Parts: sequence; C-alpha cells; structure tokens
Amino acid sequence: MRTIQRLGGPALVFSILIAPLQGCDRLKSPEIKSEYQAVLLDNGQAFIGRLEGAGRPYPVLHEVYYVQSKADPETKQVSNILTKRGKEWHGPEAMYINAQHIVFIEPVAPDSRVAQLIGEMKKSQSPPLAEEPKK
Repeated sequence: MRTIQRLGGPALVFSILIAPLQGCDRLKSPEIKSEYQAVLLDNGQAFIGRLEGAGRPYPVLHEVYYVQSKADPETKQVSNILTKRGKEWHGPEAMYINAQHIVFIEPVAPDSRVAQLIGEMKKSQSPPLAEEPKK
C-alpha cells in the first residue's frame, strides 16, 4: 500500500495539473488572415463572408454571400449567381452558426473569382452578378 501512495502522489499531481494542458494548441482558434472566408456546413450549404469567432461554439459570419445556380429553361445552361444575404424578409445582418455543423473553413483568395465578384457588387451596390455560363 505504501508503494502505491508514494507513486500515487506525483502521478496524481501530473494527472491533475499537467495532463489537461497537453494538446492545448488544438483548442486555439484558427488564424484566418484573408478578408473573406468560405464556410461549408454539414448540410451541404456554403456561405462566404467575414468570419468572427472561429473556434467558438457560435461563430458569426458578417457580410454573407452564397452561390445560387440557375438553369436557363431554353438552353439548359447553368449560371452561378453570387447573392448577398440580407434581402430576405427578415433582413439578416449576420449569421450565427452552430460550430458543430461546420465541416470546414477556407480562406478566400483576394484574386479569386468570388473575391472579384464581391468587390464588383460592393462598388455597384446592384443586384447579384452572374458568372459566365460554362460551355
């Protein structure tokens, strides 16, 4: 019994004080340095915006955009349209996302087509811009 008590003291201290700190780097919020981020949810929906609070239970996506695909009934060509969220009846200004439903977060490159379309929309403050249909 004495052997167990002698070994139990330091082992107990380690397990209480040190062990919980192992792997704390994994608990840090990811550093996302791009202006916009793409967020994919487990239901297949994808949103683009400015993510705040990555790593928290309910991160917030501001200036939210999403892609809508529309097919021309005559030509059957599909166009992808970048749409800014907020024009809905309830006029949302932000999207609070349950982090348990986030599959991944990716930075949006400043020279990407999505970033270019967002820039064009912000300059013109006009309806959604359509991307050229793929042939």
